[in-house]
Amino acid sequence: MRLGLVAALGGVFLAGAVSASGDLAGDPVAGRKVAGMCRTCHGLDGYAKIPIAPHIGGEPAGYLVAQLTAFRDGTRVHEMMSVVARGLSDAQIADVAAWYAGHRAVARLTADPAGAPAACVACHGADGIALFEDAPNLAGETNIYIDTQLKAFRGGKRMHEIMSDVAAEMTDAEIRAVADWYAAVGLKITAGE
Repeated sequence: MRLGLVAALGGVFLAGAVSASGDLAGDPVAGRKVAGMCRTCHGLDGYAKIPIAPHIGGEPAGYLVAQLTAFRDGTRVHEMMSVVARGLSDAQIADVAAWYAGHRAVARLTADPAGAPAACVACHGADGIALFEDAPNLAGETNIYIDTQLKAFRGGKRMHEIMSDVAAEMTDAEIRAVADWYAAVGLKITAGE
């Protein structure tokens, strides 16, 4: 119950943060060129090529900007992404975010949505398509990726005002159930309209 409440309140908090932050304009044509360095892991269309990388096609531009900026500035650390992002300007970050955000992520849920993880649906949706710009899509991510990220939040390797608290209360079995749920969702990423 507490996890569901935290997730619901988190969604309200995130919605407010997005509207306060404003829109960041990027050039998707220039972003496609920047995405050339992302294609090995994330694919040019944003559909990840390796199981430890997330799908980023169709993610909100603001979310992508925030993550890339955090990698660049060192507030989020990853052995590969920190190196890649370190050389990106604000304009390049906005451009590549516009490129990937210009794609459309479509989820296909084959299970009863009532079985979706209660602690997650308020922000990430039953089908794994995020309901708020500050939350990532989880549809079709590999269970190893989701499992790893939740354990990083739980253990303090990743910090987030909502996710750290949610993950702190999760057991390994609960984490695996969430990871398995979203990994089972079909995902298709298509070019933007």
